[in-house]
Amino acid sequence: MDLQSLITVLMIGAVAGWLGSAIVKSENMGLLGNIVIGIVGAFIAGYVLPIVGFAFGGSLIGSILNATLGAIILLVLIRVIKRA
Repeated sequence: MDLQSLITVLMIGAVAGWLGSAIVKSENMGLLGNIVIGIVGAFIAGYVLPIVGFAFGGSLIGSILNATLGAIILLVLIRVIKRA
């Protein structure tokens, strides 16, 4: 992975994590937390969304939307586990 790809992944993760936490209204996790939530969310979306038959495509905006949906799923799961 070259530097440009790494920066792109980090930026998509940061935006998706921030959007996901804003939509779910979770606590502020900072930049590093948003990046981690966004990247893990992208992996979740990459696994779950094709099973459901739903995806936004491979563009930059599509990648951000997919990762945001995965981040929302992750944050809701974290909230459910914390309350249990």
